[in-house]
Amino acid sequence: MKPSLRSIPAVEKLLQELGSVDLPRAAIVAVVRRELDALRSGKNIPDFDGVISQIRTALDDMRRTRIQPLLNGTGIIVHTNLGRAPLGTAVMETLHKIGANYNNLEYDIAAGKRGVRAGYLEHNLALLCEAEAATVVNNNAAALILILRHFCVAPRSEVVISRGELVQIGGEFRIPEILEVSGARLREIGTTNKTSISDYERAINRQTALILKVHRSNFFMDGFVEEPSIEEISRLAQKKKVPFVEDLGSGAILNTEDFIPPDHEPTPAEVVRRGVELVCFSGDKLLGGPQAGIIAGERRWIVALKKDPFFRALRCDKLILSALQTTVDSYLRGSEIRPEVPILAMLRYSNDDLRVRADRLAGGLVGLPLKISVGTGKAQVGGGTLPRAVIPSVTLDLAPEGLALPELAKRLREGIPPVIGYTSGNQLKIDLRTIFPCQDEELMLAIRAAMS
Repeated sequence: MKPSLRSIPAVEKLLQELGSVDLPRAAIVAVVRRELDALRSGKNIPDFDGVISQIRTALDDMRRTRIQPLLNGTGIIVHTNLGRAPLGTAVMETLHKIGANYNNLEYDIAAGKRGVRAGYLEHNLALLCEAEAATVVNNNAAALILILRHFCVAPRSEVVISRGELVQIGGEFRIPEILEVSGARLREIGTTNKTSISDYERAINRQTALILKVHRSNFFMDGFVEEPSIEEISRLAQKKKVPFVEDLGSGAILNTEDFIPPDHEPTPAEVVRRGVELVCFSGDKLLGGPQAGIIAGERRWIVALKKDPFFRALRCDKLILSALQTTVDSYLRGSEIRPEVPILAMLRYSNDDLRVRADRLAGGLVGLPLKISVGTGKAQVGGGTLPRAVIPSVTLDLAPEGLALPELAKRLREGIPPVIGYTSGNQLKIDLRTIFPCQDEELMLAIRAAMS
């Protein structure tokens, strides 16, 4: 007999049947009510066991949307979808100490009165960027919007930018749209592949607020291309008394060719030395810190930006500032500390070491209905950085027997912890460059659980 609306169980009865669920009770009740409402509006009403099964599936789906740790086997080091740069041990210790206690966020211990937020961090950021001054907001898009809003005030509201730099920076955020949101007016110059210094000079007028250069971090141009040097643009900006700003995006602090020869990503210190007056970049990409937008350059402009009323809406909290502070300090202390920045450690892994780990993992998985081999991979920096760079890597290649490859990938994703790999041919590949050595045991257990 087909179940009727009257046979749909009450919320309390369902909660008792569900038993212990690792979610807040209020969230569980909301899911139960939502699923019951859907059943009442539908044509096919399942039996009691069917209702319970449907609710458990809905609760499992909700549980998986919580931010949780996972194993990144994609080979993409700065993976935007997977939280970008993981934080080092020293940073996590700092977060625990600061988060669990009161702190001197805006308190001058020496004077015994209200102090300046992030003064120590800003001082050291300026040192790191070899700039007169620096400050921090909550991400790089915010940094760029703050700069544009501050400088683009009528009648000087035009931003001069090359057409070859009107990029999309990810997540469908485009530079022209950011300019529009900030109240700036776009003044495009040159063509996609060729822009000359004379194009900049002809575009500058009484309405010009600033010259903006955007680093093409997520793609490259080659062949019949031309663009003026930073030095040329800087000389023109000084002559015309127009601020010169560059959005570097990824914000490498060290020379990237030392890790990934021969590719070079310009550093904030480099562009400041070459004549850029303000540079902005991300804290959670190549720097390897928490999400933040860092602005460095001439002191007069940094002071002006910090006085802008909009700056308060973009400022960072105690946890971001302390995490970034620890990250910056690790760079300033010297090379012996830099492996504490996990993405730098990943770039340094040798393939010989990765192969030893892969062999050990393969040996630990013997006996499963699974063909296991050690393969090669091509890791990427990610985060819109060094798009041409390919880093040779080592992969654990899995080919299940009696199980479809998509099903194995699904089981690994839905395990605890989730494991994210990628398919190539008839294999699921897990790149060990983005799996920490301390996670090897977890990875082995996750594969065993998926195949059980």
